[in-house]
Amino acid sequence: MTPLTILIVEDNTITAMHLRQTLEQAGHTVTGMARTLQAALTAVKNQLPDLALVDIQLDEKSTGNGVATARELLAYQHMPIIFLTADPELETYQSAIEMMPAAYMLKPFRADELLMNINLAYHNFQSTQGGMADALQTGYVWVPIKEGLEKVAVAQVLYIEADKSYANIVMADASTHLVTTNLTTVAQYFRLNSFFRISRSHVVNLDQVKQLKGNSLIFLDGKTALDIQPSGRKELIKRLTVIRTKPPK
Repeated sequence: MTPLTILIVEDNTITAMHLRQTLEQAGHTVTGMARTLQAALTAVKNQLPDLALVDIQLDEKSTGNGVATARELLAYQHMPIIFLTADPELETYQSAIEMMPAAYMLKPFRADELLMNINLAYHNFQSTQGGMADALQTGYVWVPIKEGLEKVAVAQVLYIEADKSYANIVMADASTHLVTTNLTTVAQYFRLNSFFRISRSHVVNLDQVKQLKGNSLIFLDGKTALDIQPSGRKELIKRLTVIRTKPPK
């Protein structure tokens, strides 16, 4: 396995020490052991890790749960995130999956299982970096079509929608591009800050959103709208720069 630098975000001291021992015995380097969102950000700024292990359910005193912590880490530096949790509830899984983690592991886990997931997450992440860098630098991605490839302007994407095991890229001009891979894989190429996953089925381009009305997102054309779940709406508002005042009557 490739030796990696790894950040641990875990508020349980025993679990954190066990993780560290497992990682170091496998030849990895732990860049930091953070218990809070702020400590995690400080650790990343001191040394960028190759990957982060993040407990979803950090203590309430940590100022933000694991999902919020992962969001802040990704805003600072794109990296694979592996979520850890002792909670098997579907609601916890749904809140985590919207962050498009590299893996999601239930505690307790075996050391070999953890190490294999780390290795897989890192190599999958590396395999997408060339295309992602191109999108960031040029503003375009290339989508396979029957005759070859078609250039798609990232800024003109309204949203990306899951279609069973495939994904549809919906454009501002109402055209669509079917991609024969799943939404999570496609979304890896749209890691610009303007793209946000509002549900398991949709990633939206916030630069194309005109209004958040109730539980609906209204796009710039004034016609296209997407429903958003209350949990997704809450996470989206955290992402937006909102003037905190009462709405007009």
